Amino acid sequence: MSLPAPFDRLRLPVIGSPMFIISGPELVIAQCKAGVVGTFPGLNARPASQLDEWLHQITEELAAHNRDNPDRPAAPYGVNHIVHKTNNRLEQDMEACRKWAVPLVITSLGARVDVNEAVHGWGGIVLHDVIDDRFARKAIEKGADGLIPVATGAGGHAGTLSPFALMQEIREWFTGLVALSGAIACGRSILAAQALGADFAYIGSPWIATKEANAVDAYKQAIVEGDADDIVYTNLFTGIHGNYLRPSIINAGLDPDNLATSDPSKMNFGSGGNSEAKAWKDIWGCGQGIGAVHAVESVADRVDRLAAEYQVAKSELSDRTASFTA
Repeated sequence: MSLPAPFDRLRLPVIGSPMFIISGPELVIAQCKAGVVGTFPGLNARPASQLDEWLHQITEELAAHNRDNPDRPAAPYGVNHIVHKTNNRLEQDMEACRKWAVPLVITSLGARVDVNEAVHGWGGIVLHDVIDDRFARKAIEKGADGLIPVATGAGGHAGTLSPFALMQEIREWFTGLVALSGAIACGRSILAAQALGADFAYIGSPWIATKEANAVDAYKQAIVEGDADDIVYTNLFTGIHGNYLRPSIINAGLDPDNLATSDPSKMNFGSGGNSEAKAWKDIWGCGQGIGAVHAVESVADRVDRLAAEYQVAKSELSDRTASFTA
């Protein structure tokens, strides 16, 4: 589908996914200036009053960039909200987003009509992340504008379905905006997401290994040195299944091959669920696509790399399919 303004001015069809702790104003601003959508979790701003300061900073810096670079305006940005009942900051955070007319709101862990209507009231767009077709239908019924299918291999909280199966089921009935998530880390994968029917590739883990990411050096280096075999899928740390880096689990004194199961009714997004190690701070979230990341570099350089890979992939695909006719 044709993308609505201002999402029609991207350099690449990419949304940088919001990552707990990792994503802040520096990363988001760099992503937007480089031509891809930058997002962050509202809960990253602590105390809650800091969210207003961050939105002010992002809005002002991107406006200044646009004034100085009318030929290459910044991509829009977005804020992710946990809309589950455990988030007691939601109302306050939504008010800050209303004040600054945040262009994109990403909702997680439940879909709410009131939240969607509020975002539409200030002219924003809502994308809701889902792990299967049933939740996708519920999200659209409750007024979300689009979907983020979180397929197997995605960093952090992730589903278990193949992107082929998930996209096929969703595109049988839904024609709106879709951003596909799951182990996307190179230009070839961006093109593949489009081939499956997605409007955007939803990319997370590669941004951790950038200079602008709010991650310790050891975390960034673990991304560079790791590959798909270093990812462990467990619900121990938050009560919800997610993907984490094996070395960080070992460093916390745990056996990644023999982890206990956490009680899903005791979801905790900031601590360690039934473990003393804290999710995201001590136990590092990560997706299976990190084998494509070979160095810590700036966001601008990473986007340049993705753009070059994307163009090569398009050319190679054209060559491969030239002899086939439908």
